[in-house]
Amino acid sequence: MSNQGLIIEERSRDIGDFIVGRLIPFRKKRMVGPFIFIDHMGPVTIKPGHYMDVGQHPHIGLSTLTYLLEGEITHRDTLGTEQLVTPGSVGWMTAGKGIVHTERTPQNRRDGSEFTAHGYQIWVALPKELEFMEPQFSYTPKEDLPTWEENGLQFKLVAGQGFGHQSPVPVHSELFMVEVKSTAEALLNIDGQLSGEIGICIVEGHIMACDERVNKGNMLVSKEEDLCKITLGENTHLLIFGGQPFPEERHIYWNFVASEKATLEAAKERWKAKAFDMVPGETGYIPLPG
Repeated sequence: MSNQGLIIEERSRDIGDFIVGRLIPFRKKRMVGPFIFIDHMGPVTIKPGHYMDVGQHPHIGLSTLTYLLEGEITHRDTLGTEQLVTPGSVGWMTAGKGIVHTERTPQNRRDGSEFTAHGYQIWVALPKELEFMEPQFSYTPKEDLPTWEENGLQFKLVAGQGFGHQSPVPVHSELFMVEVKSTAEALLNIDGQLSGEIGICIVEGHIMACDERVNKGNMLVSKEEDLCKITLGENTHLLIFGGQPFPEERHIYWNFVASEKATLEAAKERWKAKAFDMVPGETGYIPLPG
């Protein structure tokens, strides 16, 4: 990783009962390939009366990737989907022209006991020609994701393609998200295995990259040609993501992503007018900020 590579420190913020760490967008790096937004939630202990209840809110122009390490979330959306998202599986929602969804602690977890919630909420911008596609939702159980071991490391391909494998998650552009774990110190050779810009999120442990130690809570970003060899420390856990960047800039406002600012303005007015299709059986409404 050359001097042009970035090390981005996770910036924590409090959203009620949860502490969330924002990784991107970052002022010096708005996107990594098509990835435009990554929030790290937890780990946090969920206690009675402090459950996750994210009410109806809209998205356009992106796909959301929900990836949990611990805990469970019930996803419900405009399409009538009701899906329990469990650790290691992938909830992939493509908003396209517009979708509304909720994210809540499952009913069977609201039994007075405590549990840990930990995971990532990720947004992937859509290619310009697909920004107004029909919304979709897919769920891929962890058992269906490619896993393998190499050089003492455990790999899982969460989405896209890399290291000679293809994930069944129905993505819409050239991208990758790979989970890598070590038990002992081990060398990770990415050269030629991934295509495009690369982000490395250190969930646990540390890595050595270009003679520099980088600890958990940080993210490294580099272009493919800038990569150097990476050594994982013992008991280290990484998420590696990225892909081919789009030729056009993307604009972001609240939960909306678009290549044209006018599209964001139209979405704002639609939400204020309550003109989006809503989630069946839901009555709540998160107003437009500001």
